[in-house]
Amino acid sequence: MSTYRAAQVAAAGGPFEIVEREERKPGPGHVRIAVEACGICHSDVGFVDAVFPGVRFPLVPGHEIAGRIDELGEGTQSHGWRVGDRVGVGWFGGSCGHCTPCRQGDFIVCVNLKVPGWTYDGGFAETVIAPVDALARIPDGLAATDAGPLGCAGVTTYNGLRRSSARPGDLVAVLGIGGLGHLAVKYAAAMGFETVAIARGAAKADFAKQLGAHHYIDSTADTSVADALQSLGGAKVVLATAANSDAITATVDGLSHRGELVVVGATPEPMEISPLQILLQGRMVRGHPSGTAQDVQDTMAFSALHGIRPMTEIMPLDRADEAYRKMLSGAARFRMVLTAR
Repeated sequence: MSTYRAAQVAAAGGPFEIVEREERKPGPGHVRIAVEACGICHSDVGFVDAVFPGVRFPLVPGHEIAGRIDELGEGTQSHGWRVGDRVGVGWFGGSCGHCTPCRQGDFIVCVNLKVPGWTYDGGFAETVIAPVDALARIPDGLAATDAGPLGCAGVTTYNGLRRSSARPGDLVAVLGIGGLGHLAVKYAAAMGFETVAIARGAAKADFAKQLGAHHYIDSTADTSVADALQSLGGAKVVLATAANSDAITATVDGLSHRGELVVVGATPEPMEISPLQILLQGRMVRGHPSGTAQDVQDTMAFSALHGIRPMTEIMPLDRADEAYRKMLSGAARFRMVLTAR
């Protein structure tokens, strides 16, 4: 029996350890992927620390997977997949197909959504078995270490912008220029939006411009974020990538009439928004979840076309614990990525 290596956590909050596991064959409707790279997402903390319900240990996290199909399960060839195909699997790791959202074609909010590293072993390993509906094709010219983070951080921001009410030429603001936000600024500029980056400190202005932002707002300056946005004409859309409820709240009055606040930064703290702030100007506040496998594929295709890549720091699988701790510390270069091969 052949084996593969995986980085697992034995108990909630514990360290990662490298273990040998027996290789398994993919069942019907599944494929086995030889993992080449897997991004480390801050959402992985919810699994490692057992914050999300139903987490089981030992746990192998990882939902920013990029690799190649090395074995097909029964029925998968009819979907057009072949051994050797380059594929990615993101937060969307498959859907049930029978709940009400699925029957309406809204698979990303499936009641029984499958997430790698939560509902099945994730990509902090040399191989992973995933449902065929979770697969996104990786385009030529996009490295596995770049493709991995696009399956979560990339698709969340790209999809959040393209499904917003903004149109080319509109003023669009991105709150936060970290792991998600640095990609969001690049996407916003490439989509033709007049792009505003919002972050803490004047020192980040040059970096924001390098990403493609036309304007930079220092949220620690004397002028409020809302006033700064209104001085630019008001934002048609604010994409809130920062996981800070106070910072998100501070952007609301900077929206134009019929403006839209799209929240993708996850935090349990409540936002303090009064009904009057949204009623009188017809503003909208909504959450945006990641995206389906097709959305991931679209994200990667757009990224390849426009030369958009995540800023990454790469470590081998056997340094998974070190890489994870570096992500937690905030010292990482935006996206930590593990390489398995």
